[in-house]
Amino acid sequence: MQEHVFSVDLDAPVAEVWDLFWYREPDRPQGKIGQIHILHPGDEIGEGLVRHCTFPVPKILGSGGVGRSWEWLTQVRLHESWRYDAVGKPLWSRAEGFTRLEDLGDGRTRVHFTERYECFNPWMRRVGLERWVHSRISRDNDTILAALEGGLKWHRKRRRQQPTDPDPGLPIP
Repeated sequence: MQEHVFSVDLDAPVAEVWDLFWYREPDRPQGKIGQIHILHPGDEIGEGLVRHCTFPVPKILGSGGVGRSWEWLTQVRLHESWRYDAVGKPLWSRAEGFTRLEDLGDGRTRVHFTERYECFNPWMRRVGLERWVHSRISRDNDTILAALEGGLKWHRKRRRQQPTDPDPGLPIP
C-alpha cells in the first residue's frame, strides 16, 4: 500500500475553501489536471456524494494517459473534513483519502490531504508498478496548489458578479 500526505496553505477562510471543494452548480469550472462529475449529490452537506473523476496517468499504462476513479464521500464534517473511498483504473486499485481544513486565523486555511492507494493485483505491488504509478500521480503538489488558488479566484469573481437580492423585509413595488 502506498501513502501520500501533503498540505497547502491558502489565503482564504475555511468557509470559502469549503465552497471551493463542495460547490455543485453546473457552471463550476473543470480543471486542467482532471475533471469531476457528480453522479449523486449526497445529502445537504455532501455525505454520500458519489463522483466520477478523470486525471492524467502515465501513457505507458495503455489508457491513453487518462485514469478514472469512482469515489464515494463519507464522514463529512461541515467546514472541517471528509473522507473518500475509491476504485480506479487503469491499474485496478482502491484508494482512501482524507481532506481536513485547518483554520490558521487571519483568513488563511491549511488544507491537509492524505491518500492511501493499493492495486488489487499483488504482482503489480511486488514488481513496484503500484509505487511507480502512485508516485507519478501524486508528485505534482504545485499543480494542485495552482488549481486551488485558481478555483478561489473563480469563486470570488462569481460572487462579485451575482446580483444582490433586495432587502427581504421591504415590499416589492
